[in-house]
Amino acid sequence: MPEGEPVDTARDGLTTKERRLLPALIVNTGEGKGKTTAAMGLALRAWHQGWSIGVFQFIKSGKWVTGERAALEALGAEHERSGAGGEVEWYATGAGRRWVRKPGAEPEHAQAAREAWAEVASRLAAQRHQLYVLDELTYPLTWGWLDVGEVVATLRDRPGVQHVVVTGRAAPAELVEIATTVTEMTKRKHPFDTGQKGQAGIEW
Repeated sequence: MPEGEPVDTARDGLTTKERRLLPALIVNTGEGKGKTTAAMGLALRAWHQGWSIGVFQFIKSGKWVTGERAALEALGAEHERSGAGGEVEWYATGAGRRWVRKPGAEPEHAQAAREAWAEVASRLAAQRHQLYVLDELTYPLTWGWLDVGEVVATLRDRPGVQHVVVTGRAAPAELVEIATTVTEMTKRKHPFDTGQKGQAGIEW
């Protein structure tokens, strides 16, 4: 696929310009590293295009300030100061991380996920942003905290040209089915396999 050219000619009757305005639903899934990293790279491109960006982290809490968050919020502040790029709104709506939560805390996590999704659905209906990063949304879906059918229908039927990128392992088949782009990250090796903990600048 040299220079981003498609391998086949689309037969949808649309012009190239019309096709470029189609809303994208991108899913980054799989066991490998890089799902959120890729989504944040996409957000940088969106900022450069002057798009409004809404980032929703469904598992990480606001107490965990990652490098991506610091960088994108700085870019959002630069937009407010100079008008460069686009606005950035960041919501770390999770209650931590499921695998390090306190015993009995699951209802708290589930409720946080439901509230976050309700906010996303409201913003989609209002066409609030041009890009939504729904980080780790697949986990509330696979754990039964959110109704897969309702989430899929909302994403599928969203109005206007609103782009969405979803990250997380084990993306449900129904979500994969409606996505325009699906990338499966495959792990071949990772330092975690040998007991090494996450590294600053690499994992966060």
